[in-house]
Formats: sequence, C-alpha cells, structure tokens
Amino acid sequence: MLGSLFRRLTAEPPRGSPLFDAVTRIAREPHWYVEGQVPDTLDGRFAVLSSVVAIVLVRLESDGPAGDAASVALTERFIAVMESEHRELGLGDPTLGKTVRKLVGMLARKTELWRSTEDRTAATRESLYKEEVAPDALRHSSEVLERLVVKLGETSLTDIEQGRIA
Repeated sequence: MLGSLFRRLTAEPPRGSPLFDAVTRIAREPHWYVEGQVPDTLDGRFAVLSSVVAIVLVRLESDGPAGDAASVALTERFIAVMESEHRELGLGDPTLGKTVRKLVGMLARKTELWRSTEDRTAATRESLYKEEVAPDALRHSSEVLERLVVKLGETSLTDIEQGRIA
C-alpha cells in the first residue's frame, strides 16, 4: 500500500544515476590498478573516478544547454555519492562539508585540466598519479583515457545520459 502512495517519490533513480553508475564501472576496472599502477587506495580510486568524471563533463560541454543539464545531473550525483561514502567512513557534519567541497574542487581542477590540455599524457600523469610512475603504466592509462575521449566523442548525448559509454 505504501508503495503505491510514494511511488512517484522513489520510483525514479536520482538524476544522473545511470551516467554516474557507468563512470563508476569504468573507474573500478582492475586494469587501472594493475597495468596502470594507480595505487589501489581511497586516493587512487578517487583519482581514477574524478578523472573519468572530468573527461565526461568536458564532453558534455559540447552539447550546449542539454549537455549542461546532463553535466549538472552528473555533478550533483557525484557530490551526493561523495557525501554518502564519506559519511560511511565516519566523517561527521563539521568535517563532511569541508571534505566534500575539497573533493569537488579537485574535480573542478581536473575538469579544467582536461578541458585545456593538448598533451594528454601529461594530463594523465597529473590527473592520476601523485608520484612518479613507470612509463608503461603511464602509457597504459593515457591510452585508456584517450580511447574514452574518442568513444565519448562518437556517442550521442542520449546514450551518454543513459550510461551507454563503455
């Protein structure tokens, strides 16, 4: 009975969920942490996730107002998930807001990096790695991100919004 009363409130997934779910699947692929040698830590996983989100945000800019709406939905979902995940890690209200703002700021910097770069290998290094990385690992990650950029460029906005990017 309650389901029928509240169906409109809960039946729809949060805006941006299909795209954020697809981005998360990409960021969880083991090759990032094996061949790409990104540290399999919270920081390393955030580096991959935020880099992929940034690349998607840059792609969405090319679709004008419709892309802007998808970008806002993805960013809102990113913020909601970061807040939820950090609550689960035990961060309380006084610290949580500051931490989430810091993470959003990091995403904004990566988005600007990917928006303005012509040297994608340098952008990959800056976006994914805090320390020096083996050339083969950097090449692997750079090639994967380059393929993602190309794939996104060939994918319609509707498909991107529905998470059909990988």
